[in-house]
Order: sequence, then structure tokens, then C-alpha cells
Amino acid sequence: MALLDRFPRHLFTHRGWGLLAAGAISLAAAQIMGRRDLLSLSVLLIVLPVVALAGIRLVKPRFQVYREFHPSPVETSAATTVRLAVARSGSGGGRAVMEEKLPPQFGESPAFRFPARSATGGTSRYEYHLHSTQRGQYLIGPVTAEFTDPFGLSLHRQAIDDGDILTVTPAAVELPVTGLAGARGNDGITATRTRANPSDDDVMTREYRPGDPMRRVHWAATARHGELMVRQEESVTTPEATIILDQRFGAFSGGAASGFGGTAPRDSHEMASSGTFEWAVVAAMSVCTHLAERNYALRMLDPRGEPAFLRSPSAPEPDSEEYSGTSGLQAIAESLAAIRISGPHHAGWELHTGGEKHGPKVHGGHDPDVFGDQLMDKLSAHRMRGPIIAVLGRTSPEEARALAQGAGYGANAFAIIVTDRPEDSEDALETLRRGGWRAVAVPATAAVPVAWSSFDQDGAAPATAAADVRRGAGVGR
Repeated sequence: MALLDRFPRHLFTHRGWGLLAAGAISLAAAQIMGRRDLLSLSVLLIVLPVVALAGIRLVKPRFQVYREFHPSPVETSAATTVRLAVARSGSGGGRAVMEEKLPPQFGESPAFRFPARSATGGTSRYEYHLHSTQRGQYLIGPVTAEFTDPFGLSLHRQAIDDGDILTVTPAAVELPVTGLAGARGNDGITATRTRANPSDDDVMTREYRPGDPMRRVHWAATARHGELMVRQEESVTTPEATIILDQRFGAFSGGAASGFGGTAPRDSHEMASSGTFEWAVVAAMSVCTHLAERNYALRMLDPRGEPAFLRSPSAPEPDSEEYSGTSGLQAIAESLAAIRISGPHHAGWELHTGGEKHGPKVHGGHDPDVFGDQLMDKLSAHRMRGPIIAVLGRTSPEEARALAQGAGYGANAFAIIVTDRPEDSEDALETLRRGGWRAVAVPATAAVPVAWSSFDQDGAAPATAAADVRRGAGVGR
């Protein structure tokens, strides 16, 4: 039972109510017996709790609250430790019963007494643990204090801080090694040597500079040029991968949006999502982790060619497209924490006569901005620098035709369509494969590693001739 239910808006403690009751009895006895001393006593017994009540509201105790999460952000299903430090910053004394307000999915709100028995330097420290099975951003707090006056006669309840946001990121699953890296190698590093006539040695060497180690002297080139020549360092390039994360309302909604996961900070509306979109988010997080561990730089886009996290409330840098290293992967995880399905069909529910809510109005046809010129321009700008991976919801054959030409801009192109009815995606899959994509359709019940490993199977392979033709032709639009 929550603390608020156990103490429902009390004005006085049991001691305060007892004094008021004793004062009322003394007043009645004074009236009956005509005793002035009983009258004085009754006035004292009644006035004392009332004065205490007025004083505790006029001179409210002030507190400072410090809250830390370890770790923060935290992955789904992993535990985070919440550490609270509460100190009284104003005048006043007495004890207080405090409660940390939590979202319903975290269970019962913890309650504790202030000051704690182990308080040091006027600061009381508390600790408890939280875990969430759903990604999102959650408002933890505020701490609500119910405190008494120094005599323990009256009660007052107030929030003593604003709370803090806990970000729960999707947890990546380990993916098997596939042929995704292609010619760039599975280690994610490509060493390139430029070769030209008349001599490879001439291209791979340069003049000796003070400080160059003697072990790098190229003696054949030195004899030919008549001066010391050293081998040049190989040009090591970091491969790039482009991930297209579908977020279209119509591709994941299943006819209507559903509340899922956490809420945006200080927002009572649930995060618009669905089972298939949650699968797509986990798949995107897993793919990014898989590639980042192999030293790939990552570029995140949405189907319109905009930054993938432009509309994510949890994104540290919503306008960013490119991520690299551990910090980049962490930024992607945070951005995925509160991402939601959006787009034209998410604008609202139509209200019909009688105020009854119906599903969102869905317009037919293909949005020309989806897989359109802006996305192709973004892919073209990084032509052949690495693989393209598209994590998609329901995709029509027309949308697949628009996306198909994008395969020509990547060293490899992979598409996963997650839908409740994979059998309905055969036309879209065939269109993507003819365009050069390795494409599969899976339900949300499929394991992400199984879907990933299917790229090495014949069923996901592209029509090689068509893919080669498109790449050779430069994918004209």
C-alpha cells in the first residue's frame, strides 16, 4: 500500500488528535462543573495543536535532494541502483516520513524515514534498486515528505524536489558473423595501397625525413633514386555502414497506435509503439553494436533521408547522423530509448459523432518523400563506403521499388522487413532482391540473430546480374 493511502491527508498526528479530544472533553466538563481551571486547560489543549498546524504551514522545512543512478543509462532488464541523499537546508526540526514516487511499472514506491539512523553531517542517505523490461524515459521522483512539528502534533505533506529522468535503453543481442563486411573484411579495417605505373615502389615510397626509423628505408628505391627513400605507411580507412531505421506509423501501427514502454519526461502520454516496432528497435541496436565492435563508423537515417533520431525525445543530438566509437554507440542507445513511430498517420484520432474514438485515418498511395530523392542523395554521398542495412516495417511493392535503387550505393545492401504477416511481403522482397538487396521478412516472434543469419542463405540473396547492372550504371534516377 502506498504511503499516501496509509496517511490520507491527515492534519494532525494521533497525539494532536488526542489533545484536541482532551480539550473538547475539558471544555464540556468546565461548562457542566463551572470550573475556570478546566476552561483554561481546555483552551490550552485545543490551541496547542492548532498553533502547531499553523506553524508547520507557515514555516515549512526545506530540503535538498541529490539523486544518482548507477548505471545511467541502463539497459532493459538490467538493474540500476538509485542513491538518494536528503539534507535539511532550512530551519525546523522533527521527523519526516518520505516516499519516492515511481511510475507504475516499477512497482511499489519506496518509503523511508528522515533523518536516517545512519545520518552523518545532517545528510541521510538511502539506496534502492530498479529495473525495467521496457525501454523509455521515466520520471523517478519527486520525493514527497510528510513531516511533523517539533512537538509531533500536526502533519504536512509536500514534494521536496522535481525528480530525475531515468533513461532505459534497448539491450542489444549478439549477432552471428555473416558475409556482411564483404571485401572490406570482418575486422572492419581496410588497408588500401594505390598502385600505378611505372613502378609500385615509387608510389609506395617517399623521401627520407629526419626522424624516420631506418627499418623503413626502401633500399631498391634508394638505389634507383640516388637518395634515401622510405616506405610510406599504408592508408588505413575506417569502413562505414548506413542503417535506415523505419519509423513510419503506417508501417508498424497495425491499424492503431498502442501505448508501450516509458513516457516522455513530464508527459502523461504513453510512447507510441507496437510489437513489430520494438523488434525493429532491438534489431537496430544489435546491428549497430555488431558493426561498432568491428570498427565501423555508423550513419543513421530514416526512410526520408533525415537523421534517424530527429524526433526522438531521448536523443542527445537529434540532428546528428554519424556516430563512431564507444561514445557514438552510447549515443545511439540513448536515442533509441524513447524513439517512437511517427508520421502522417500518427497525427491523431478522428472524432466522429458522439465523441467516439476511431482508428486513425489512413491515406492510400506511396508517400513520395519515403525512399525518395533526399535519401538517395544521402546514400550517394557515401557511395560504396560500406554496407547499407534497412530495418523496415510493412513495405508495399511501390515503396520497395523506390528503395531498390539504393542498393547501388552500398558495398552490400541488406533489408529486414518485420511484419505480422511476412507472407504478404513476397512482392516487396522480390522487388528488393532484383534491385540488389539481400532481403528477408520475419515476424516479431522471430529471434533477431536468426533473422540476421538468414542473409547468408540463398533465399535472401539478390539477383546478382541485376545488382551488377545497377551498380555499373550508377543507379540512374
